[in-house]
Amino acid sequence: MAKTEMEYRRRPFGYRVKKYRLLIPLVLIGVAYYFVFNYIPIIWGFIISLKDMRVGSTISNAPWVGLQHYKYVLNDPEMLKLLRNTLTISISRLVCTFFPPIFLTIIIFDLRSTMFKKIGQTMVYIPHFFSWVIIYGIVFAFFSESGFINALITGLGGSTYSFMTSSKAFVPLIVGSQVWKEAGWSTILYFAALTGVNPELYEAAKIDGAGPLARIKAVTLPAMIPVITFSLIMAMGNILSTDFEQILLFYNAAVYDVADVIDTWVYRVGLGRMQYGVGSAVSMMKAVVSLILIVSANGLSRKVAGRGMF
Repeated sequence: MAKTEMEYRRRPFGYRVKKYRLLIPLVLIGVAYYFVFNYIPIIWGFIISLKDMRVGSTISNAPWVGLQHYKYVLNDPEMLKLLRNTLTISISRLVCTFFPPIFLTIIIFDLRSTMFKKIGQTMVYIPHFFSWVIIYGIVFAFFSESGFINALITGLGGSTYSFMTSSKAFVPLIVGSQVWKEAGWSTILYFAALTGVNPELYEAAKIDGAGPLARIKAVTLPAMIPVITFSLIMAMGNILSTDFEQILLFYNAAVYDVADVIDTWVYRVGLGRMQYGVGSAVSMMKAVVSLILIVSANGLSRKVAGRGMF
């Protein structure tokens, strides 16, 4: 196999172009899409971060200010609090949302009835299609002062608790609603990985006397490891990003101390005060940190587990 690959690489470039000529247009379409909708906005965003953009001005005629916006962001006294809140929510979300999809996948995949499998998959997928406005309405119906949970507490002789305006309850509500909404949808990649497992492996494990837990350990989890690695690396890259729409809906003046994150600060300063260069500077800094985290997590994964995303 190694010899065949070496011989193929030695062939002229024109031969390979001719061989895959039908696939080249498809590749070019994908490259053009990402270049137009991903890379060009990154370039313009970086330029905006170096300019003093005002209402009515354009990117081309706005005056250059260099690294002034980056210095403003780094010297802002609120930034440490914003970073702390962002990391608290992101790490809590990462820890609490990483394992439920794996457990859900294993449980549903091990169901013997095909009908129950389909029903189970459909039921866990549905919350993903709800908007955060609907999710917030459901959470409010349960956890507001006149909601179901407080009605249950008062019915048992307790006193009402303001979950929606409590700094202690904010992060659990955010993370809990995120788990309920996205855990089922995250199982899609794991199900795709398990569909490629040869059923004979499970039969062989049964013949060897392996019980359900032993089969999961010997067959199911090894098949899921590549997807688990991919999901973990991507999650590390998003450690500085929070679901902006969710935070914006859930937070209020009573919970600003724990709810105000980098994204909401950019919304207030970049759009509310029309400081577009500052918002672009924060976005560029987040992008650089995310890239470093992804590359570091991939390198660590390749070193420890022997596999990575690239």
